[in-house]
Parts: sequence; C-alpha cells; structure tokens
Amino acid sequence: QVQLVESGGASVQAGGSLTLSCTASEDISNFRRMAWFRQVPGKAREGVATISMASEHTDYDISVKGRFTISQEKVKNMLTLQMDSLKPEDTAMYYCAADDRSWLLTLYATYYRTWGQGTQVTVSS
Repeated sequence: QVQLVESGGASVQAGGSLTLSCTASEDISNFRRMAWFRQVPGKAREGVATISMASEHTDYDISVKGRFTISQEKVKNMLTLQMDSLKPEDTAMYYCAADDRSWLLTLYATYYRTWGQGTQVTVSS
C-alpha cells in the first residue's frame, strides 16, 4: 500500500515562510490529484490546496490564496507546499493526501483515499 510521509513542519514567526514536503512510496504519476489539508484540535480537516497530477492545474482555499503554492516534483515522487506570509491562524497539523479515482480538483477530504501522518506548523505572533 502506498505511503505518504510529510516533513518540513516547524515553529515560525508571523510573516515567515515554510516549505512542506510530502514524499510518496511510489510514483506520484499514479495519482490523479493530490492535496494539502490542515486540522486544528476540535475542528474538521480543511482543504488548503490541490493539484491535478496531469494538467498541474491548482486550486486554493480563499484563506491561503496568494500566500501558499502547491507543486509537484515527479522525479522525486514529491508534493510540496510553499507557505509565505504565514499568519497565526495558519497554525495546524498539515496533511498530504492523494487520490487515483478522479481528475476533478476538490478540497473536500472525503474524496481522498490516501493520507500521510501529518506535520505540525506553528505560527506565533
């Protein structure tokens, strides 16, 4: 079974930047879409950014648009999330997700079949 492993989470000051990485145990070209989600305790997991593995079209939640960039590095079997201008409200556990069933981009967690274990991002004011 394919595994996704996130890394890059850290504690940063507001206004800073972080790059999250998600490494897959198999060729990410096997997926049709991948995404980043985040979750804080007591709240539902929310979609942050998603990318089509074929067209590289992307979609972002309004709260991160213009600040976060999702990209793929097929040679490294890696998905990345560049996060700039970080805010305290970006504090969360960030998860990588993948799906091989549909090309439609979505930020709804229920549509993704494979998940990583998460990496913590903490932004202090």
